[in-house]
Amino acid sequence: MNKISIKLATCFFIVVIVMECFLMVYLHRSIIHTRVEEEFSLLLSNGANHRDVLVEYYSETTIKHIVLMEMNEEREVVITDNSGNIVGDSGINSDVLEEYFPLIKSTEGGKDEILISDWENSPYIVSNHPYNVGENESGNVVMFQSTNSLNQMVSYLNIHFVIAGIMSFLILLLLYAFLSKVITRPLIRMKEATEKLSKGEFNVSLPKLGKDELGELSFSIQKLANDLERLKKDRNEFLASVSHELSTPLTYLIGYSNVAMRDGLNDQERKQYLEIIGEESNRMKDLVKNLLDLARMDENSFTVTKTYFDSQPFLEDICKLVAPSFELKNIKLNLNSNENFTIYADSIRLGQIIVNLLDNALKYSKENTEVILEAYKKKDKTVVKVIDSGIGIPSEELEFIFEKLYRVEKSRSREYGGSGIGLAVVKELIEAHGGTISVDSNLGIGSTFTITI
Repeated sequence: MNKISIKLATCFFIVVIVMECFLMVYLHRSIIHTRVEEEFSLLLSNGANHRDVLVEYYSETTIKHIVLMEMNEEREVVITDNSGNIVGDSGINSDVLEEYFPLIKSTEGGKDEILISDWENSPYIVSNHPYNVGENESGNVVMFQSTNSLNQMVSYLNIHFVIAGIMSFLILLLLYAFLSKVITRPLIRMKEATEKLSKGEFNVSLPKLGKDELGELSFSIQKLANDLERLKKDRNEFLASVSHELSTPLTYLIGYSNVAMRDGLNDQERKQYLEIIGEESNRMKDLVKNLLDLARMDENSFTVTKTYFDSQPFLEDICKLVAPSFELKNIKLNLNSNENFTIYADSIRLGQIIVNLLDNALKYSKENTEVILEAYKKKDKTVVKVIDSGIGIPSEELEFIFEKLYRVEKSRSREYGGSGIGLAVVKELIEAHGGTISVDSNLGIGSTFTITI
């Protein structure tokens, strides 16, 4: 009873069988009751007709005609006088007369009535119809209706109800098989898929179902498996990249440190080696900083403290901060913000966002190109754009670039020094502000990152 298919089938069977039994019993009794009432009505009607004819045309001839009309296997008639003597009968068995005659004699004149109605235990149902022609001519017309036809009808009905019950049971089995295939089997496959996911096996495949709840659940599990598979692959690539990028500056640091400590080096050579050591140290520092930012993202520890500040001095300070890096690569940085407006944000975090985007533009832009930092007010929101003329981003990669550990074209990222963390940090900080970020990019032409806070 632990499987949902067994529980579903059991509940379904119990509910349907109980309802079916109730309805079949009700229908069975209703049919029999209706049929018995019809027999009673017909018997009373025939008896009343015979009585009316006898009253209208009372004679021995009339009595004989009535007796002749009822000489059949199903129905019999007995006519008595006012003394209880039989003046005519259709040949009913004497044993039957002996059994029922005391009841007939005990009846008193009055209305038509059913004397014997127990059709299940009696071979006949009996009706009495008193007549009165004159002072000396009165008595009873007694009708006997055999219960054989009723019993046969009930037996026939029972057989059909048993057949209907068996057919219903078989149909229930077919419905169970259908439900098992349509509902429980996909659920079992989804259960097996989630068990694989829990064990770290992400290469699962689920069938495409309809657009109902099962189809949506199957699609969600399949999407989760695909996302986990991609994240696992990206994580492995990222760790390999981090290991490589850490080992490279460490190798330089150790090698050039040993070289710089050699005797006999002149000042210019020693300075050259120390500059290389400094560059590699800064590279390691940036990488470690990004890794710490990633860890903070996982801990949801980003907080913002919003204040009001002027846009122009804020943006100019950022441009002055990053200007040397742009000059070293011979890339022009232009600030496009002529109007001084008020910004409501965390100035430190917003500065970190813009610097990250400018650093990203710097990494992926070639020499002698231009990067534009544009800012303006749109109603009550601040819009900041970073526009570059760099290598661009493939359209199929755009939806993933803000995810943690994701890098566009891994080999190219190693060439340009990307670690797949910066944009994820930017998105997290913007969402902490309650803002949005979007990107518009053309491969080989450039990219435009738009922040709205």
